[in-house]
This record gives sequence, structure tokens and C-alpha cells, in this order.
Amino acid sequence: MKRIVTALAVLAFAGVAGAQEGAPNDAQIAHIVVTANQVDIDAGKLAESKASNSDVKQFGETMVRDHEAVNKQATDLAKKLNVKPEDNATSRSLAQGGRDNLAHLKALKKGGEFDRAYVDHEVAYHQAVIDALDKTLIPNAKNAELKDLLVKTRPAFVAHLDHAKMIQSKLGK
Repeated sequence: MKRIVTALAVLAFAGVAGAQEGAPNDAQIAHIVVTANQVDIDAGKLAESKASNSDVKQFGETMVRDHEAVNKQATDLAKKLNVKPEDNATSRSLAQGGRDNLAHLKALKKGGEFDRAYVDHEVAYHQAVIDALDKTLIPNAKNAELKDLLVKTRPAFVAHLDHAKMIQSKLGK
């Protein structure tokens, strides 16, 4: 089960490296960022209501709060720069992966099975986001302010990954 969830997470974000035709432009990067954050917000909201472990529930709350803040920064910057986020293959892939993950998580019973599946996905998803930031988004961002936002938010994704791994180790198999 853990492998299936991890594969779903990685495939959901693989679009950043593969589904995009050529390097993404700033408008596409903006849409990818907002979509990637929304995927985690939606999963976090589900964890807030369905998790049985208090650490998992609090992690879900943190994901909602932190990713909503990043989305606000990204949309505020897009407005300031007069950049309209542009839908693209990667953002569509991310959105579909998010819907698939939610469907999978909703089908699980409340309790340990849900908690482990949610945290396993968060570990894989945050690693994939960090990889996408490092390999695709930051290197291809042309606008200095957009690139700066991506660079400044990267440590939060690393902290989320570390936190998720810590919870994962507590939950065991």
C-alpha cells in the first residue's frame, strides 16, 4: 500500500519534469506553484477531519496554513507583476494527481490506515516538490521576484518533508 501511495505522489508531480513541453515560462510556473500548494491544502483539510493520530491531524493543519500562505504570496506577486497564471500540462497533471490522492484517502477508514497513507503521500509529495523546485521551477523562473519567492519558500518544503518523515517513523508500518 505504501508503495502505491508513494508512486501516486511521485507520478502526480512528475509532470513538472516531464509533462511540460519545453521549459515552463513564468506564467506557467505561477500556475504550477498555486496548483501544487492547493493539492496539499486539500489533502491537509482531509487530514484535519479524518486523522486519528494527533501528530497527523496537527500536520494536516500545518499544511493548510503554510500552503495557503504560500499561495497568497504567489497570487499577490502574480497580480503585482501583472502575470496571469497559465494553465499547462503540468498543472493539470498535478490537479489530477491531487484528485486521485483525495479519492484514495477518502476511501480509507479513519484511523491508522488513513494516517499512514496520508503521511506516506506527504513524504513522497514534498520530496517531489523539492526536486521540481531545484530542477525545473527555480532554474526556469525568469522574473527575479518569482525566483526569489521560490527560493525563499524552499526551506519550508524541506521542513515539511522532515516533519512528515518524523511522523512517518513514529507511525511505523
